Amino acid sequence: MDTKILLLSLVTGAIVGALFQLMRLPLPAPPVLSGILGIVGIWLGAQVVEWIKGMF
Repeated sequence: MDTKILLLSLVTGAIVGALFQLMRLPLPAPPVLSGILGIVGIWLGAQVVEWIKGMF
């Protein structure tokens, strides 16, 4: 994956988080650990499907 895209995603997320905090809005994300685990689970599921598709 392109490093530029990763950095742009990180910066965009930080800006959105800062704006929500400044406007005193709840963050548009689940609690930290469960949110991270959910994202990792989605990624792992996609990788497993790609691996299985590659076998057939």
